[in-house]
Amino acid sequence: MKTYLFYVFTIMLTGFGLLTLFLSISMIFDLFGIRAMEGNYVLFVVWSNFISSVLYLLAAYGFFQSKKWTIPLIIIAAIVLFIALIGLLIYINTGGIYKTKTIGALIFRIIVTLLFAAFAYFLNKKNYIYEK
Repeated sequence: MKTYLFYVFTIMLTGFGLLTLFLSISMIFDLFGIRAMEGNYVLFVVWSNFISSVLYLLAAYGFFQSKKWTIPLIIIAAIVLFIALIGLLIYINTGGIYKTKTIGALIFRIIVTLLFAAFAYFLNKKNYIYEK
């Protein structure tokens, strides 16, 4: 039986994915003049956010449909973000221009993604059985 936590989690994951998708697409295609507002941004970090947003949305769909591949998708998103963090640190050490809040934002996003994976695991384990 699916509880209200199941639906709240699905809505949160979908919302986070849509927000991330909107912000990353806005940066990539310079919608609404957002590049000028953001200043020094690191493009590969924006692309990793875009990839993660697609994975979040696919995972939300999979979670709602009780699919086995939900948690691996969320973990892959965390890995993509972690690789982007390592790349950012290398970029910074080689003298690249960046905003200091980018490091904190990436760490925050990795933590949130891992929390999503944990919630998905425990909600699935307690509330329903995966379909094949």
